[in-house]
Amino acid sequence: MAKCFALMGWSLPVIESMQKLNKSFVVVSFPDFENYAQENNIPFVPYQFDEWSDSSNSLDLKDKLEPYHVDVAVPLFEETVEWAGALNSLYRDDPKVLNRAFLFRNKAMMKRKALIGGLRVGLFEEVYNKEGVVNFMNRLNQANLQVDGEEDSWVHIKPFASAGTVGHRLLKSKADIEEKCQDDDFPCLAESHLPGKEFSCEAFVHGGKIRFLNITEYVKLGYSNFIPEGNYLHTKREKIMKEMQKLVDLFGIQYGMIHPEWFLTENDELSFGEVACRIPGGHILELCSQAYGFDALAAFVCCHDPELTEEELNELLPPLDARPKTFYGNVMIYPHKNQISRLVIPEELKEESFFLDHNLVPPLTSQKVNSRDGFGNHFGTVNFKGDDPDRMAELLLHYENVDFYH
Repeated sequence: MAKCFALMGWSLPVIESMQKLNKSFVVVSFPDFENYAQENNIPFVPYQFDEWSDSSNSLDLKDKLEPYHVDVAVPLFEETVEWAGALNSLYRDDPKVLNRAFLFRNKAMMKRKALIGGLRVGLFEEVYNKEGVVNFMNRLNQANLQVDGEEDSWVHIKPFASAGTVGHRLLKSKADIEEKCQDDDFPCLAESHLPGKEFSCEAFVHGGKIRFLNITEYVKLGYSNFIPEGNYLHTKREKIMKEMQKLVDLFGIQYGMIHPEWFLTENDELSFGEVACRIPGGHILELCSQAYGFDALAAFVCCHDPELTEEELNELLPPLDARPKTFYGNVMIYPHKNQISRLVIPEELKEESFFLDHNLVPPLTSQKVNSRDGFGNHFGTVNFKGDDPDRMAELLLHYENVDFYH
């Protein structure tokens, strides 16, 4: 077992999970959290992750962590992936650990690696300005054999290294490019639209093998999901497992958890979207813990430890073939108006048998709602629990469109 885990980023749920496990850890995060950590006896090293210089680098950070006997670094958030990769390269004496971290952080590099390895991906390019996006859309139109008068092929642009949907823009026409693209969007990745049912996987990996696989069914990206996957997607589990292990092998992943997103087409083909190696959004690991009856956050951290034994793995993780009979889902709630003054919980929700709870908070006064960057600023979640995945999907889709804030 690791002597001490460095938790890269601030997360109270992860801290609580490690305390329950009685595992040695130290939190590495921005100095803003230091007072709280000291007041609550949380081992803490302040560090500016957004700086990388002669006085702020992995060797410097390794020195600061030596008093804690750290030998495993765990990235909790997107912005700490390179830092954890750099530290683990030093701890394992393997420079490729850092290279893999860069792979996770650069979507263009990630797509090229997937393409080389034989995964099904869309067309993609690095673009540097609006003209580059127009040229990419033109080439995509040509590849799709578009004729004059047909709609343009859809193009997505996204930053190379941002988490989730931050900075993501869907462009359906050349007019969209002119209207929606800003100078500070560039450089970025442009890619073709991938059709099909979107879902994610959470694969807990140790020794290069998937030890537990969760499939999260997306009802609508950025709004709602549930665990485990519904009945139809479950029929594709063996196919998904094979593609997942292929991804693990291709990217050379030995330890930790990966969170890739896939698209299942009507022709039963799997297209690779992208992959992350930190805690996923959408409260996915929380839902995973509820559905499968284990501490997914603790398992996420511990799977980064090369010294973890088979016995310890079996204690931490559900069986590979586990299939819960109860489904857990949530819908993230965003106000529908620019100004809100009260929270309204519909009576129909209170009477719904699948309704579990919510964490929506009434505004204290009349409040303006800031514009969203990606899907990151939801006001809370409404949670559901039930035995019918089809009914779960219906409820999540319905309550996405209910206006909770008036």
